Amino acid sequence: MSAPLPAPPWTLTAEGVTVTVRATPRGGRDAIDGIVELGDGRRALKARVSVAAEDGKANAALAKLLAKATGLAPSRVELLAGATGRTKSFRLIGNGQEIAARLASIASAAD
Repeated sequence: MSAPLPAPPWTLTAEGVTVTVRATPRGGRDAIDGIVELGDGRRALKARVSVAAEDGKANAALAKLLAKATGLAPSRVELLAGATGRTKSFRLIGNGQEIAARLASIASAAD
């Protein structure tokens, strides 16, 4: 018997997808670097942005990165939690199945 696959860092919702992101501001470039396991056992999408974490600039850059990666308009990406922390939760509004498939493709390509 094989072990069950770990849960992805996103969940389908009525509006689309909620995704957990582990952010690295001033990461040199804007990129999604796969999936990372957090200290509490949860998983998160590992993302870096080139801007510093000041005045919400990194959060805005992360939202823009997620929108571009999933083919959504930036207005369809909302920060739900973690505005001042490295671990954040975003809502991606749209077709949840399509968004989840794009996230899975991006995460596997980055790993």
